[in-house]
Amino acid sequence: MEIVCRAGIQVTGDGAREVHDDIIVEDCIRLFLNGEYLTTLVACLDRLADLGAGFVICEGLADEVDSVEVSGKDIYVTAPVERDVHLEVESSGGYRVLGEPKAVSSSNTVTADGIRAVTAAIESDTWRRTGGVHCSVLFCDGKLITRACDVGRHNTVDKVVGYAALHGIDRSTCVLGCTGRQPAGMVAKAANAGIPIVASRAASTDRGILTAERAGLTLICFSRGERFTIYTHPERVPDVYSQVKKA
Repeated sequence: MEIVCRAGIQVTGDGAREVHDDIIVEDCIRLFLNGEYLTTLVACLDRLADLGAGFVICEGLADEVDSVEVSGKDIYVTAPVERDVHLEVESSGGYRVLGEPKAVSSSNTVTADGIRAVTAAIESDTWRRTGGVHCSVLFCDGKLITRACDVGRHNTVDKVVGYAALHGIDRSTCVLGCTGRQPAGMVAKAANAGIPIVASRAASTDRGILTAERAGLTLICFSRGERFTIYTHPERVPDVYSQVKKA
């Protein structure tokens, strides 16, 4: 992940001074699917194989990919495509494939402490250094499997899902942690990837919650410190759900 130093004038209550800040670099990446141009992604120039594989899976185009090749800023993915490709601009400014997300089928559960552990792992050195990236993490059996940073919150999900796909990890046993908001497009990515539980430090939207409910996905937001809010399918957090049922 490329970082550059840029000069600026920092203004505070005590006046103004010149500063030199570490700034994250964003780039444009072209994605090709089965030999045909699919879309251009605005992203950081790292983990491009994970990004390409994850995008195809998270947009519901395929459950798995056959191969991924990277040449410069071009990603070539080969996969058994399952649906027609129609793109729209989503709330993050990127593109998503139109259509209902896949239904999630998983008996995976997580404890309240497990959610807190996922949330604690989301913060990255790159964010502390630049303040200019989102981050996603993927946990499996209570262990951190991978962490990805990017200028786009949607790209971070694609990268961790792509990593799981390329390393043969069963995504139905995973918990996804994110820094970014969870509108419908972000929730749909996790659902299409077959991930049953998503925990975000940020908020959702009404359509994000509705999408999670319909897809059978457990959506947890405002996960910060000790607190979090479960919006859908709380039965996957049994130690919390049992308390509510008894109240």
